[in-house]
Amino acid sequence: MIFRLIFGCAVILAGCTQQVSVTAPVVGNLGIDLVRLKEGERPPHTEGACWAKDTTPAVIETTTEQLVVTDEQRDALGKVTSPATYQTKTHQRLLQDHEEVWFRAPCPQDMTVNFVATLQRALKARGLYMAPVTGVMDATTAEAIRQFQADRGLDSPELSLSAAKELGIIATDVSKI
Repeated sequence: MIFRLIFGCAVILAGCTQQVSVTAPVVGNLGIDLVRLKEGERPPHTEGACWAKDTTPAVIETTTEQLVVTDEQRDALGKVTSPATYQTKTHQRLLQDHEEVWFRAPCPQDMTVNFVATLQRALKARGLYMAPVTGVMDATTAEAIRQFQADRGLDSPELSLSAAKELGIIATDVSKI
């Protein structure tokens, strides 16, 4: 009897609770932070602001086609007496020229061993960095940074300030949330 009473109360209380839904965090768009300048130009100097530069590669499309030079020849019975001959023609066209892009980045003096180790741990937690945490900015760390940022519109091995904020390793201005 007591069991039924407790079970009944539990069912009633379960019906009174609010449904809570949890959504995955939104992936940031680092592309909106890019500053595109003419080659040789630099972003304006601001006290305490550091910038990194990356060059996006040119995008070239190559098309190859086979052109018939001479048609095949057939006899009266339809048997091929001379096969067709072809010529390969290749064309290239520039779809997008290379471009220098600038973005805010952590300042060099902030890239300490502890900061890089924290960065490596943050990338490791996301499955992008599989090497041991060393605190050294090496090629493996740079590739993990590139992978993290590429999904967000910045295909660069240089850590952007926005990516560092999204990784949770640099404080975010609460007024901008």
